[in-house]
Amino acid sequence: MENYLRKIEYDKILDNLQNFAITSFAKEKILNLKPAFEKELVIFLLNETSESLNFILRKGLPPIFEIDDISLSIKKLESGNYLTIKELLNIANILKLANTLNKYFFDDKNIDLSEYKILNNYFNALYSNMDIQNKIFKAIIDEENIADNASNKLSSLRKNRKNLEVKIKETLNNMIHSSTYSKCIMEQIITIKNDRYVIPVKEEYRGMIKGFVHDISQSGSTLFIEPMSVFEMNNSINNIRFEEALEIENILKELSISIYPIIENLKTNIENITNIDFAFSKAKFSKSYLGNIPIINDEKTIILNKAKHPLIDENTVVPIDISIGKNYSILVITGPNTGGKTVSLKTTSLLLAMAYSGLSIPANSDSSIYVFDNIFVDIGDEQSIQESLSTFSGHMKKIINITKKATENSIIFLDELCSGTDPIEGANLATAILEFFYNTGCTCLVTTHYQEIKNYALVTNGFENASCEFNVETLSPTYKLLIGIPGKSNAFAISKKLGLNEEILNNAKNLMNDDHINIEELLKSIYDNKLLIEKQKEETIKNLNQIELLRKSLEKENLIKQEEEKNIIEKAKEKSKDILLSSKDEANDIINKINEIYSKFKILKDIDLDSISDKDLAILIRNNLDFNDISKINKLNQTLNTKIKEISSSNLNNIDEKVSNINIKDLKKGMNVKLNTTSETAIIESISNKSIRVKIGNATMNIKPNNIVKILDDKKEVLSSKKTSFNTIKSRNISPEINVIGQTVDEACFVIDKYLDDCYLSKLENIRIVHGKGTGALRKGIHNFLSSHPHVKSYRLGTFGEGEMGVTIVELK
Repeated sequence: MENYLRKIEYDKILDNLQNFAITSFAKEKILNLKPAFEKELVIFLLNETSESLNFILRKGLPPIFEIDDISLSIKKLESGNYLTIKELLNIANILKLANTLNKYFFDDKNIDLSEYKILNNYFNALYSNMDIQNKIFKAIIDEENIADNASNKLSSLRKNRKNLEVKIKETLNNMIHSSTYSKCIMEQIITIKNDRYVIPVKEEYRGMIKGFVHDISQSGSTLFIEPMSVFEMNNSINNIRFEEALEIENILKELSISIYPIIENLKTNIENITNIDFAFSKAKFSKSYLGNIPIINDEKTIILNKAKHPLIDENTVVPIDISIGKNYSILVITGPNTGGKTVSLKTTSLLLAMAYSGLSIPANSDSSIYVFDNIFVDIGDEQSIQESLSTFSGHMKKIINITKKATENSIIFLDELCSGTDPIEGANLATAILEFFYNTGCTCLVTTHYQEIKNYALVTNGFENASCEFNVETLSPTYKLLIGIPGKSNAFAISKKLGLNEEILNNAKNLMNDDHINIEELLKSIYDNKLLIEKQKEETIKNLNQIELLRKSLEKENLIKQEEEKNIIEKAKEKSKDILLSSKDEANDIINKINEIYSKFKILKDIDLDSISDKDLAILIRNNLDFNDISKINKLNQTLNTKIKEISSSNLNNIDEKVSNINIKDLKKGMNVKLNTTSETAIIESISNKSIRVKIGNATMNIKPNNIVKILDDKKEVLSSKKTSFNTIKSRNISPEINVIGQTVDEACFVIDKYLDDCYLSKLENIRIVHGKGTGALRKGIHNFLSSHPHVKSYRLGTFGEGEMGVTIVELK
């Protein structure tokens, strides 16, 4: 890694970043990560991080797990060799991870993947092969063992071997527990020596058991003998083991051959898994310190707002604001030692290096940077025990190298420029070097103690002073960077605070050049005024931001309300139109049903209703009309009236209006007219300037004059009155009492329903229903029916003299 990156502690950033990676491949890529100095590449790397951050918020962390390096396995395959069990498992795990990541990215249909172009390329390139993956996992149990069902032959061999092992154990168990041989046995166990089953026999009884000795204990007291009775079975087991090994070799060979065609796919998987792990590592790292993706500009400017050094503890780090490149390209930072000057340089240079590496930076989201062609750093870290103080010559060698390589698009960070030599010569040399960098077009941040450089920056275009605030009372830095304010060494003030003799201080002041004193006073005045202005500026910006937020909030609320009002009106119009059209259709259906029922009464068709008595009409109705038809007519009439009232109350008369040519002066009370909202005839009841009250059937409603589209002639008016006379006759002479004793609840409710309709039309206010006392079931059923009837206002049981429990008194609406 270049030396300047270590100087700004970039390597520590990579160490922290590496902790968020899962695979060894991504960790290695992170360790080799260096800043890019091409704008397009920097934008790509930052977008890679941004997409990963956003996807984590939408879907959570990707299910990445560690995978082994298969580069040697691939070389073996390319050389025609076969893979081991572990190598095959490693390849299956890579295929499994590719399939898992593929599902993670593509399975959620609610996510618009066009927003994630970079990630889409990585995940889309992952290769899955479930056939090979399942074959390997089915055949292999772990890194050392092949499954019995890896092949039919292997399964059969292992089954035979197990059967033989059972027989050997039975034979040997019988021997070591028999009365003949038990005294010869050192310990009643069966063990294995040289892949053959043996038993431990006491040395003095070795002649009692015929067989082969495979081992002797260290003391010589125990012989491990393979009895002749199991010799052939042990041979058979060893033969089977040999065949097993050959079959396992064939299985591994077959699996290896199946992998050969996908070698390139596996290489691609490794590459894309690495890219995915690397991208999401950057995102997780960014979340750990709440980093933001900076804006990339073309103006060769750096604007870092509330920038923090990522390696300083969150509870102690002080955010700084850095701005350079717009009105000046050389920023001179001055102030006392340990005042935070070097921290400002390291913070700025490190954040640039992080951004150029595709990492988000700990600064506000409105921070903006330029992609320079190189970063040059000469920072002496006096606080590092690993770095001794650099000599003047050592610093000068680095600066000479920078002057040779820097271009107009380079940025340079110099700490304590030309220190460690004669102050006058050092100040003049430092000024000349900064002039050279300015004329070259470089951007430069420099720290210094030289008064001459501060003075030069005050009067020279393209230069600007800055200082790190220092609290003289506490003798400690605040680490706040103040741009536009030259720093003071505060040597006299600090010495006085520490207790230096007053006489010495006064003598030192007298030795000061008057011009220098005047400049110090001028700088102090500028410093104090600038502090005041900065505070006022911050307060003003804060207030302006609050006002702007309030203005935007009010505008947003106003737009929302306007949109809501518009939507409400549109929905109301649509709903009103739907209600009207639906009501028209329902009303027409009801009228058709009524007409169908009335058409059955043929005997009434040609009768002159004015010439027949009420008694004869009642007989005719009774003979030709059943209760079901009467009930249907009344219910349909009631539904029709309700629909007409709904149309009236919904104030829908202006929807689908037809242009009316009727003059209000031509309208009179009692006229029959046609409306544009219904096909039924309406009768005018009253006329005013703004509205006309009309009656349609039993319902009345107010309409506008332009809703009348036609005046009907007198014949139609007479016909309408004759048609409606039936209901009038039907409702005459209604008794205020009805008796339903002896009827079932359903029969009684049917009769009462018709009776209530007639009473309502006759405008009776109170009626009596006689139902008797009995068990109370009929009374309870009638009360349940009355509780939801539209004509009933209230009801109660009769009192003393009214029939008490056997009678219900009903008050109608």
